[in-house]
Amino acid sequence: MRPEPEVPGLLLAGDPPPFELLNPHGASPWLFTADHAGQAVPRALGDLGLPPGEIDRHIGWDIGIAGVARRLAAELDAWTILQTYSRLVVDCNRPLESPTLIVEASDGTAVPANAALPAQARAARVLDIFLPYHARIVQALDLRQAHGRPTLLVTLHSFTPAMAGAARPWHCGVLYHRDARLAHALRDALQAEGDLVVGDNQPYSVSDSSDYAIPVHGEGRGLPHVELEIRQDLIADADGQAAWARRLARLFRALQPRFV
Repeated sequence: MRPEPEVPGLLLAGDPPPFELLNPHGASPWLFTADHAGQAVPRALGDLGLPPGEIDRHIGWDIGIAGVARRLAAELDAWTILQTYSRLVVDCNRPLESPTLIVEASDGTAVPANAALPAQARAARVLDIFLPYHARIVQALDLRQAHGRPTLLVTLHSFTPAMAGAARPWHCGVLYHRDARLAHALRDALQAEGDLVVGDNQPYSVSDSSDYAIPVHGEGRGLPHVELEIRQDLIADADGQAAWARRLARLFRALQPRFV
């Protein structure tokens, strides 16, 4: 039997690792992940062929969510895992068979480095970025389970205020699929704030074909979970990120006794 050919590595010396782990000794039951936190591009891929400034748009990353996640990690003493690379390199919240795992265009912008990508090049992005990031989440969840520690999983995202010319009125949205326990509790708590328009499976919803983190890490383990989306204009600067982190930390503390 002929051996499978080796896939050349993508990341080089000096490239950042595919994830950042915050607060690895935190005592909180909350565990936060951010699949689109970063906008790094491996040096071997240059600028992906993008026009200047495009990587800074919402197509390149979830604007503001890393800042919210960092503050939540500190506020709640919670383990938090941030994905480092741009979603235009590989989208770490897509199933491996998804046609949008590595996009050739996003919101009207072509990504030349992704066009007609050879199978080995696709595999290198999966092996060097996607798989290590999710392996670290699995490791964290396994460790917590082995130590008998409860886990409330929140995957953090942000969304652009308008898409395809349509304004999005929600300040935030809670997303879920088969298990709505935590999502509905958080939805009700956010609505009770009185100053928020809260999306219920808006502006997106979770499915096995469009998402990876919730079906695999949340539903697959039977953990209470929610995907939380925050509108990007509300967390584009440090003040907005801090305000949302304080609000969410207060709500998460109030919800915690219901699930632990």
